[in-house]
Amino acid sequence: MNYPFWDIPHLGSGWVIGLIAIYHVMISQFAVGGGLYLPMAERKALKLQDPTAKAAWLEQLHKHSKFFLLITGVFGTVSGVGIWFAIGLTQPEATSTLIHNFVFGWAMEWVFFMLELTTVAVYYYTWDRIPEKLHLKVGWLYAGFSAATLIIINGILTFMLTPGDTWIGVAGTGREASVFWNAFFNPTYWPSLFLRTCVCLSLAGIWALITASRLDGDKQPALKTAVVKYSTKWLIPSFLATPILMVWYVAMVPASQRAILSLGIDTIGAGTFSVVTRIALVIIITSAAIIGVTYYTAYRSPRDFSLSHAIAILLLALAATGSGEYGREMLRKPYVIGRWMYSNGVRVPHVATINHDGYLAHTNWVWNGQTDSSYSRGEAIFRGECMSCHTLDGYRSMRKLMEGRDGAAIESFVQMLHDYKPDSPYRRYMPPMSGTDQDVKDLANYLNSQINGAGGPPPLVTAGKLEAPKPPQPLLTAHK
Repeated sequence: MNYPFWDIPHLGSGWVIGLIAIYHVMISQFAVGGGLYLPMAERKALKLQDPTAKAAWLEQLHKHSKFFLLITGVFGTVSGVGIWFAIGLTQPEATSTLIHNFVFGWAMEWVFFMLELTTVAVYYYTWDRIPEKLHLKVGWLYAGFSAATLIIINGILTFMLTPGDTWIGVAGTGREASVFWNAFFNPTYWPSLFLRTCVCLSLAGIWALITASRLDGDKQPALKTAVVKYSTKWLIPSFLATPILMVWYVAMVPASQRAILSLGIDTIGAGTFSVVTRIALVIIITSAAIIGVTYYTAYRSPRDFSLSHAIAILLLALAATGSGEYGREMLRKPYVIGRWMYSNGVRVPHVATINHDGYLAHTNWVWNGQTDSSYSRGEAIFRGECMSCHTLDGYRSMRKLMEGRDGAAIESFVQMLHDYKPDSPYRRYMPPMSGTDQDVKDLANYLNSQINGAGGPPPLVTAGKLEAPKPPQPLLTAHK
């Protein structure tokens, strides 16, 4: 798993994770919010005095529960497996650290996940087969299980941004398990939990509008009006509470990470829109658009609310959710686990040793002949230190970043990343280039040959017999 061979041309491995994750987040948060929507809507229907209206509501909820089961139980599950596949190949060191430190957490997550899948299936397949009150209890049971999965996964996700001083103090000593709960209930845990809960409620209403839009407004005007208006109200808590919760969340983010936000805000006045600025603008614009479109198409004209309207709102929610997740990822830069592991998998305490001994001296994937030339060593260093974030020609292109630079300028740039001085403009979001002075020259030579064609590169390194790791003992192996 720890061999950096997964090269995704143009797109980059990071975007593979991102595309799967955004899709999965939309569904998994629908699973949590929708898990509450179904029993609450069913309880509302059961309280209706009109038998005809009650039957119509329950029939609609039955249809919605089938949609819910297919989306969350099938597509959500498959995309979840896809995330594990992608992160294991793109960020093996970080994945290993999360697994080793949160074995108990992952075990709880999977127990609740299996219970969640079981209860949602029971909930759907027991419509009209068991007493109404018992069926409602099954719905509440599912809501509890799905909320538990959010409570658990939120602790692991927020740990990656803010592991906390207690965990950092014992990291790498083998005593990490003794501070499990300190790492789990980290500084950003609570604001993130409430933020995600609000998003879950909004997505429950938005996804419910998809099935509600299929109701015939001419044949069932009262039912469609009631269901559409009820679903729109699920967006209200999010839009009222999110601004306050965002302030709380940002306040708990370390100052070093908040500097990325400051960088984005500062660029607005200069007329330059950084990535952070663009993310913030997309979130604000799409959120405002969701409010407007939902109000005018759904709340004010529920009988005329169509599937195209619902899909438009869902796509806006996808853009807002995706931008929010991307922004959260950006906040972690230059780390993948805050203050412990850089985004290229190098642990912070190991940088000095790697700078002394050389990067390839602390890898366990060196091929025979891979250290014979500067070019092949540079390629290996690029794969290990750069490829988790950059591509040569596509997303975060090295060719574009180095455009117009000759060999000396490229080496100077790599040296700047290696020196990692406090005033470096790249320090806020890029890890240091770890290695010796010769490693700097080798990486610069490889980049120069790729970008400028200087010197004509030798044949690319091919798979051969693996060499055993050489002393000193590898630092870049899976977390012990």
